Amino acid sequence: MGMLKEFREFAVRGNLLDIAVAFVMGASFGKIVTSFVDGIVMPLIGMLTGGVDFSDKIWILKDAAPAVKDISGKVITPAVAQVAVKYGAFTTNLFDFIVVSFCVFLVIQTINRMKRKDVAAAASPEASNADKLLAEIRDALKKTEE
Repeated sequence: MGMLKEFREFAVRGNLLDIAVAFVMGASFGKIVTSFVDGIVMPLIGMLTGGVDFSDKIWILKDAAPAVKDISGKVITPAVAQVAVKYGAFTTNLFDFIVVSFCVFLVIQTINRMKRKDVAAAASPEASNADKLLAEIRDALKKTEE
């Protein structure tokens, strides 16, 4: 029962819930970005490149070959699958990565900017009454010395 109790405390602390929420939001954001890239970005790039559809672009290294059978139906030469490099899918996924990376960069940049403002506000606290009185005494002494 000790491990179950520790797990419950871990989950209730918020760490597990924060991770779960971040995971669900990340998965949803990934779907949105994929939809954006597949439905908007890639067709525009295809239009700019003369109507090229990147989703089915491949570089065939070896053509497929059907199985060769004799009259009795016995397979003499087995079928060979096509060997191809799917660079169109890679290009689409690369654009997905770039969009997600840029969005994460913007979020982190915003968080860092907010942290800097918080640090600057905390670094310059208002002077206490004793500090104000000491500053007045210092200024009065400077006037009398002049």
